[in-house]
Amino acid sequence: MMRQIIPFFLTLVLGAALLLVVAEMPPFGDINNPAHNVVSERYLNQGVRETGAQNIVTAIITDYRAYDTLGEVTVLFAAIAAVLTVLNRLRLGVICPEDRERGLTDEDAGDPDTEDSC
Repeated sequence: MMRQIIPFFLTLVLGAALLLVVAEMPPFGDINNPAHNVVSERYLNQGVRETGAQNIVTAIITDYRAYDTLGEVTVLFAAIAAVLTVLNRLRLGVICPEDRERGLTDEDAGDPDTEDSC
């Protein structure tokens, strides 16, 4: 019984917290929203001078938002590495140790009639 009450209570508390945060957000399209503050004005007016870049988009991406861009590139690299690993496994016909225990061989890998466990 306790195993059902605790997740329910935590979900209820988290949902209430999220509703309170959403209630405090500024109205959509309001001119006083944080998105319309002096930061974007500074980027546009002083970005080229502060960063030395000739293109304002390049200045924002590489200088002002470098950590954000680094994070995005890291996630993209991890996703590409995962896809290439899976595709390489299928191309090479490698099977899992669990499948070897079941008596399957490397020739069985990639065979649509053979169900592999990994």
